[in-house]
Amino acid sequence: MDATTAPHRIPSEMPQYGEANHIFEMMQNMLEQLLIHRPEEPIPFMIDYLQQNNDNVPKIVVLGPPAAGKTTIAMWLCKHLKSNLLTMENLIAKDFSSLAADARRHYQKMKSVPSMLLVRLIQERLREEGCVKQGWILDGIPATREQALMIQSLGIVPRHVIALSAPDTVLIERNLGKRIDPQTGEIYHTTFDWPPEPEIQNRLVVPAGISELETAQKLLEHQRNIVRILPLYPKILKVISADQPCVDVFYQALTYVQTNHQSNAPFTPRVLLCGPVGSGKSLQAALLAQKYSLVNVCCGQLLKEAVADKSKYGEVIQPFFEKEMAVPDGIVKKLLCQRLSQLDCLQRGWVLHGFPRDVDQARLLTGRDCTPNRVFFLNVPLDSIIERLTLRRTDPVTGERYHLMYKPPPTMEIQARLLQNPKDSEEQVKLQTDQFYRKCPELEQFYEQAITLNGDQDPYTVFEYLESGIINPLPSKVP
Repeated sequence: MDATTAPHRIPSEMPQYGEANHIFEMMQNMLEQLLIHRPEEPIPFMIDYLQQNNDNVPKIVVLGPPAAGKTTIAMWLCKHLKSNLLTMENLIAKDFSSLAADARRHYQKMKSVPSMLLVRLIQERLREEGCVKQGWILDGIPATREQALMIQSLGIVPRHVIALSAPDTVLIERNLGKRIDPQTGEIYHTTFDWPPEPEIQNRLVVPAGISELETAQKLLEHQRNIVRILPLYPKILKVISADQPCVDVFYQALTYVQTNHQSNAPFTPRVLLCGPVGSGKSLQAALLAQKYSLVNVCCGQLLKEAVADKSKYGEVIQPFFEKEMAVPDGIVKKLLCQRLSQLDCLQRGWVLHGFPRDVDQARLLTGRDCTPNRVFFLNVPLDSIIERLTLRRTDPVTGERYHLMYKPPPTMEIQARLLQNPKDSEEQVKLQTDQFYRKCPELEQFYEQAITLNGDQDPYTVFEYLESGIINPLPSKVP
């Protein structure tokens, strides 16, 4: 392309397809693997990589001090995500592996496995079909910075790293109550997780190395190592407090590993805000436009500007305004698409509100440059909407707007002359809110990847949720 003709009018379908199918991330990951492995034949390597189709499988590292519950969390994640759990024990216990046999011999003599041998065992295991297709979860590995660097040098890159933490006193107390079922390997606790079955209770054994002194030594060693490991994973690390119920820790971990990291893909936001009257769409649109330099497109304002400018669309719209009738959807669609295809919208992106209000209007808004790539529904209960709108007043002298609860007039004189817009009457507000919520289910179904937010909270809290939904990539398709 000729650089002098930039910015190029790239059809919106192209980046939309790229984001929906994670094209940028796929190419970025493939390039990383090419540079790491440096195959002699790049083309067959790329074909094989694409056929694996495993960019979105779990690749998780769970770290933590003794008694933090990392093995339990790793096992629960493994069951929930249907992935493969890799521990020191099951790696060296693997049959038909010369590396595992060497590791077992070394472990029997030294009660440890050399880092290089352990990393080669991991590499061997990750090449198996199960790990390629279903992903993997490393429990307590890497335990040292040396192991972490070796793993990175082989191109083994986790997508999520979870580090559990808790006070030493809590961990020592917790470790003293640990018990293990020798038949299943399940871990129990005398206080927090005692099995109800007498049969299991009777066969539980006290694991070796859990005395207070031994635990304190292990904690000291862990603290020395973890501060040198975590800086290697700055963008994919999540630290979770283990000093809380295990179920809470698990759900925090699960929520984290199911999120996609912020993408480096080129992205032009095209945001649609849907919600009933009084849900805060205009305020949120203004905040987004201000922070991200988006073009704020209010459908109602756009119609008024067209009439004021006496444009060709304005001349068509004016009779409907004079008769206080709704402007036909076809005219609104043409005016909107004309605005959204202008250069500022193409360059900076846009945030639209006030249209569509139903699924028929939404179908009209699917043309080139008009299709949103982020859709949000702001849900607010009727009582809150009534409180927000019916107490609004305007000063006919100054044009200043007030709210009898949130922004009352400063003097009784001003309050006496305030007027209410007929549209803000309780009857009208109830009617418009009811109309929106009756049509809302079909609209949400049309926008399958829309994000629904609670709009009945502090505006800046709502804004933070909107930001998160815009910045982070859309969820991956579930096969």
